[in-house]
Amino acid sequence: MAAVRPDTIWDTIERTLAGVLGLLAMALGLVQVLGRYFFPAYAISWGEEVIVYLVVWGVMIISSQLVRTDGHVRPDLVLRLVPPGGQRWLEAFNCIVALIFCAGMIWYGWQIVDTSMLLDERSSSGLQFPMWIYYSALPAGGVLMGVRYLIRLFRYLFVFDPKTMTVGHHIADHELPANLSDLANR
Repeated sequence: MAAVRPDTIWDTIERTLAGVLGLLAMALGLVQVLGRYFFPAYAISWGEEVIVYLVVWGVMIISSQLVRTDGHVRPDLVLRLVPPGGQRWLEAFNCIVALIFCAGMIWYGWQIVDTSMLLDERSSSGLQFPMWIYYSALPAGGVLMGVRYLIRLFRYLFVFDPKTMTVGHHIADHELPANLSDLANR
């Protein structure tokens, strides 16, 4: 039996969690619309608020997957004009800049969460949702993306392979080696 790789588990958890949050948001939206038009006595007043919370958390969680698949903003046009060696260093630079951005997201996001907890900030709806939970999506997304950028930076600095790490080429999960020593031996 093949060993399950930790990054595959991580990917599955992120995608599943983001999917569940999106599904919950969609179901809540459906309940809210049906309640508003067909059962006004049972309509919920806090539906839009919770939908926003679910979607924001889903987006912040799935942003890590965009790092893994090269889906975030990066200078693709410039990268395609330079040879693989230059691409390596441009990608490493991009990872460093992105890590600085992620550090800012984590730091300032935590400041917002901390302030919200100190003030016991709650939503203005009847739900009175603790806003620090909602604001926590920012540092959580920063951590998830930051770890992915650290992994990318490590790969570009220490296990760079110009055949598989070129711009626009996505390595399928079944093509990846089981460990880093296999990657270095390619």
